[in-house]
Amino acid sequence: MVYTWFAIVIILGLLEAFTTNLVSIWFVISGILAMFLSLVTDNIYIQIGLFVVGGILLMPVSKVLYKKIKVNNTRTNFDRIIGMKGLVTEDITKDNIGEVKVDGKRWSAYADNNIKKGTFVQILSINSVKIKVKKWED
Repeated sequence: MVYTWFAIVIILGLLEAFTTNLVSIWFVISGILAMFLSLVTDNIYIQIGLFVVGGILLMPVSKVLYKKIKVNNTRTNFDRIIGMKGLVTEDITKDNIGEVKVDGKRWSAYADNNIKKGTFVQILSINSVKIKVKKWED
């Protein structure tokens, strides 16, 4: 039975290597425990019980691990202008795309309301190569 558990551990290990969910890793660990248990007892029910219960009990560990992993929310060049202040260099109307200068670069811009040249705006979002803006509120 040791070889069967070894094969299960290998298969689950390969499955985990091709996924990013951290689910089968806990069954790999419980499979290793069941493999060592098979050296002590021949009772297949105890081995399967350890495998299933051990894997299920280890699953909440991934939630703890996910919380400990720091996520670096550094903005890229693409989205770091969101929320910044820009200057309208060409009028923006509902029917025509205007232009806004933000962070030293000119962007095609659109808005829900008409905005005149020389008005300061806040960048709301980026849609392809255009930005959505609204009048800057102090």
